[in-house]
Order: sequence, then C-alpha cells, then structure tokens
Amino acid sequence: MASGGQKVVLITGCSSGIGLRIAVLLAKDEKRRYHVIATMRDLKKKDKLVEAAGDAFGKTLTLEALDVCSDDSVRQCINSVKDRHIDILINNAGVGLLGPLESISMEQMKRVFETNFFGTVRMIKEVMPDMKKRRAGHIIVMSSVMGMQGVVFNDVYTASKFAIEGFCESMAVQLLKFNVRLSLIEPGPVHTEFESKMMDDVAKMEFPGTDPDTVRYFKDVYMPSSIDIFEAMGQMPEDIAKCTKKVIESSSPRFRNLTNSLYTPIVAMKYADETGGLSVHTFYNLLFNFGSLMHITMSILKCLTCSCLRRRTISPD
Repeated sequence: MASGGQKVVLITGCSSGIGLRIAVLLAKDEKRRYHVIATMRDLKKKDKLVEAAGDAFGKTLTLEALDVCSDDSVRQCINSVKDRHIDILINNAGVGLLGPLESISMEQMKRVFETNFFGTVRMIKEVMPDMKKRRAGHIIVMSSVMGMQGVVFNDVYTASKFAIEGFCESMAVQLLKFNVRLSLIEPGPVHTEFESKMMDDVAKMEFPGTDPDTVRYFKDVYMPSSIDIFEAMGQMPEDIAKCTKKVIESSSPRFRNLTNSLYTPIVAMKYADETGGLSVHTFYNLLFNFGSLMHITMSILKCLTCSCLRRRTISPD
C-alpha cells in the first residue's frame, strides 16, 4: 500500500522487457516517490521481476494479475487498488507480429489489435473517470516509431500502433481539460527477449500461401536488414525505462516522446512530403535497390554509436 505522498503507478506487461525495467526503476527511486503496482497476465512469470526488484519487492513494488484483453480482469485489478486511486497508468503490454501478410491469419491479426489497441483502450477507459473526477493523473502509452512510419512486413503491428496514436491524439485534447496528461513513448528497435525469440521463430517459418518471391524478399532482404538496424540502432529496455521516468517527472510532459534521436530524420522525412511518396520510395530503394549500401551504412553507424551517443538517445528533450 502506498504511503503518504507516494504516487501510485500501475504498469501493464511487467513479466519481462520494458515493463519490468520501468517497474524496477520506479520502485527503486531514491526518494521513494512511487508505489508501483506491477501487473502481468500470468503471475507464474514473476520470478525475473521479483529478482530484479530485490528489496523493493513487497515495499514499493507489489504484484497483481491483469489480462488487458479481459474486461473482468481489468476491472477486478483496478477495484483492488485502494479507492481505485491510480496517479500514473503506464500501458506497456503488447504483442508483435511479423511476416508476409498472406501467411497471417485473421485470428492472429485480431489478437494483435485486442492486446495492442483494445487492451490499452480498456485500461484507459477504466481509470480515466476517476482521474477526471480528481482532475489529476498521467496516462503513459508505450507506442512505437512504427506508430508514425510504416515498416514493410510489419503491416499489422504497425497498423495497431497507428491506431493507438490516433486514439491517444484525440483523447489528449479532452483529458487536458480535466488536468489529466497523456504521453506517448515511441521507441525504435529495442533489444528484448521477446524480440529476439520472435525474430528467431520467424526465420524458421515456411509462410504457406505466400508466393516464393515475397518469401525470398522477406528472408533474404528484409530479415538481414532488420538485424543490421537492430544491431546499429537498437536500445536496451533500461533506456526506455529512463526515458519514461523523465516524462513522468517532467513539469510539462510532452505528448510524443521519441526515445531514439537517430530516428528523428525518418519521421521528419515523412512529414516533409504530404504526398507520402518520398518516404515510400526512399524505403523501397533502401531495401530493394541499395541493400548492400544500407548494410555498410549500418555497420559504420554501429561503430560510431558509442556509449555517449546512446545516452543522448534516451532523452525525450
């Protein structure tokens, strides 16, 4: 239970990766400003979080079961919080989906939207009325740079993040009238166990129903390029956690927060051309016409991306 003066922070998707690191970073705050309610769908996966939290577990960090895809689970979790008082909601739970569209079932696509979009909406819908009544609160949503720029072979995942960006952009206007802040965190590639496993699994798949050329483009062109980008530009979950903490502690938090400044030119390119042609043709050429050049560029960038440059990429300022 939160002590006097502590802000209650509820975080979804804390069994690993970004959610785990945000929960631990806030729970170990030197000034003990936060009481963290770390949630996950399956509490059997709590061991990594408990170990990382150390002495904070049971003190400034508590655990609750929560499935963002279930109305009952969401309501039950929020009702378990004293007076339903949540100062900061961090929507982190999400799933990925990668590969040629022809080989992806509609059920797989619906699952991505049920978690990434409706899961976030479900959480906001449950806590928003109480925040509006108190005229105080901060809602954080873990989006992605793919919520602003489409990426080939990430069609459905990108669509789910585009949807959440549009939803949040609309909600932010209404919430501001009630002194409730809404902020998007927009990482690029992040090195997590989830991402690594997904990449490994996808590389072994056969993709039934997809034409041979598309499978070849995916496996022989996209996958190597994606690995290059991850190695050269990828951040660690701790970086995203630090960025999120800065946003929470800002006296005037921004709505959009790119965590990786190396992606700023990519986003700027999209908005520089209202026809959309510039970004579409640029990414087409980089992937299909200048693949070897991009590999060399990423290799150089990887060498140049020293620790001091990486530190600059975690700031939302």
